[in-house]
Order: sequence, then structure tokens, then C-alpha cells
Amino acid sequence: MIRLKNKTILVTGCPGFIGAALVMELIKRFHPSCIISVDNLNNYYERGLKEYRLKLIEDLARKKEVKHLFLKGSVEKSSFVKEIFKKYRPSIVVHLAAQAGVRYSINHPQVYVKSNIIGFFNILEACRYFPVEHLVYASSSSVYGGNTHIPFSVDDKVDHPVSLYAATKKSDELFAYAYSKLYNIPSTGLRFFTVYGPAGRPDMFYYSAVKTLLVGGTIKVFNYGNCKRDFTYIDDIVEGVIRVVQRPPVQEIDENGVSLPPYVLYNIGGGTPVNLLDFITVLQEELVKAKMLPSNYDFDVHREFVGMQPGDVPVTFADSSALEKEFGFTPKIDIRTGLRAFVKWYKSYYSV
Repeated sequence: MIRLKNKTILVTGCPGFIGAALVMELIKRFHPSCIISVDNLNNYYERGLKEYRLKLIEDLARKKEVKHLFLKGSVEKSSFVKEIFKKYRPSIVVHLAAQAGVRYSINHPQVYVKSNIIGFFNILEACRYFPVEHLVYASSSSVYGGNTHIPFSVDDKVDHPVSLYAATKKSDELFAYAYSKLYNIPSTGLRFFTVYGPAGRPDMFYYSAVKTLLVGGTIKVFNYGNCKRDFTYIDDIVEGVIRVVQRPPVQEIDENGVSLPPYVLYNIGGGTPVNLLDFITVLQEELVKAKMLPSNYDFDVHREFVGMQPGDVPVTFADSSALEKEFGFTPKIDIRTGLRAFVKWYKSYYSV
């Protein structure tokens, strides 16, 4: 097991949603010698939210007397990535930088190829020439595509992506396997399932739904409400990442004497798919409880039932048994607790 204290840790995609939450927890619990955050601060969603997260990190780092460096730049630029590894020699890399969003990928494919494939390739090349103790990278439940085997297992075939975003994430897994095999890079891929919570991504349904309802708008309920998602609260995601980071996979020999690369995949999901209509109901109840909407608000009037959107799937359901077996951890925060925390944060952040 890797001791994180006194290590230099590189987290790409911070101050993004997951990256920022992870960095703050690393600072609180492990007192690394240096944490390097990297992001290009693009305009995919409101930049002010990333700046808000970054300020939280910097304030916490000063309080805990942990060195934190934020480097603005794009991982798709190989010279930028190489200079970071050459100068700071990170021991651990958590690669979260990526262009997110299934629907956005339909009309902006070039952005995904540059960020998710070329960007990850640059990270792998840097790990090749400046060896690290562990590379952990974000994959996605989207790789399962139209998989009908429930729950989704990392042993399932994932050869039929239904979005370009999913295709880039599956490509990342293949690249990581090849580099792990060829250059003995300890690599762990994490398939995240619908991450939500305070200071989340504004393009996510729960976030945009609140914004729409507060101005009297109508939210679209996709697939006529016949969708289920394995929602996973941000604290559960961060806890899973931290446990995985400390235990890199090792090279092994199978029963035929063949060398196996130090490479592994895990799902991180709540393990309890929630119907979209139930999720919306809980969200609305929490908005009323927080007095952000009146108790007599007619939610039915503000719902529009529409068909499935391109790139979407009807259900996601994580089999996280491998994570529980190896690390004794299963996500456990229920949607009411999670949405209540989000609504409380939203009310404070936007001064509703």
C-alpha cells in the first residue's frame, strides 16, 4: 500500500467537480508534500464555479499547510504535460481531465478526440518516461452503452458505445491496458456512475432542473420517465478513489506462465438504480423543504415528457462487488441525503 503523506500528487481536471472534491479530501487527510492541480478552465460551463472550487482548495491548503499548485493548461498539449512531469516528478497521477457530456459529444466530436484521447495519450507517454507509482484515471458508465446484462460488470463486453463520449472512454481503457502491458505502468481505471452533489456540474440534469424550476420553467423528463440511473454521491466517489489510489495493481503471472500487466478496472456506483421520476420527486420535495419553492408549487405543470435523447440509455446499474471485495467499500449515501446537501449548497451559493 502506498503512503500518501509526503508524496507529490498530480490531479488533472481540478478544479473540476470530482477533481476539486478529491484534492480537498487529500489535503484534509493525508498531508502530501505537494498537490498539483491542472485544468484549462474552459467555458463548457460557468467558469466562476471552477474558480469558486479553486478558492476553497487554496484556502484549505493554506490552513493545513500543504503546498498546492494550480497550473492552467490543456493536457492535449504534450509539451505542457511533459514539462509538469519533468519538473515536479509526481509519484501518483489521478487523471480526471476530460471533455464530459454525452449529448455535447454529438455536435462537438473534435473536442472529445483532442481532450479525451490525445490528452490521455500525453499523460500515458509522460508516465512512460517519468515513471509513477500509480496512475488512476476516470472512465465512465457510458462505456456499457446499450448493455442489457444487469447489473453492469467490468467483465461485460463493452464493444457497442452509443455516444462518441463513451467511445473515447473505452479507447482510454484500451490505451491504458497497452501502456501497462508494454511499460509496466500500474494503472487503475474507474467507471463512474452519474456523479452528483454540491458544487457539481451545471450541465447535469439535477442541477439544470433546479435552475429551470426556480424561474418557472419546464423540465424535460426523458424517455417519458422510463429511465433509471445509478446515482452516486460525490463523497462516495472520492472515498472510492482514495482507497484505490493507495493500492496500485501489481504485475502477476497466470496459470499458463503469461505475464499479466499491472492493470485493473472497477465500477464505482451506488448499486441502487433510481427511477428518474422518483429522483425528480425527491428533488422537488427538498426544494420545498428548503423554502426555495412554495409548498403549493404545481410540479406536474412544469414537467414535459419527451422521448429518449441520442446517446442516452434507459438504465445504468453498477456491480461494484469487486470494489467491495478488494477495498471493503461500497457507496452508501442515498439520494435524499445527497440531494438535500446539494439543495442546501445551491441555496447558499446562488443566494436563493
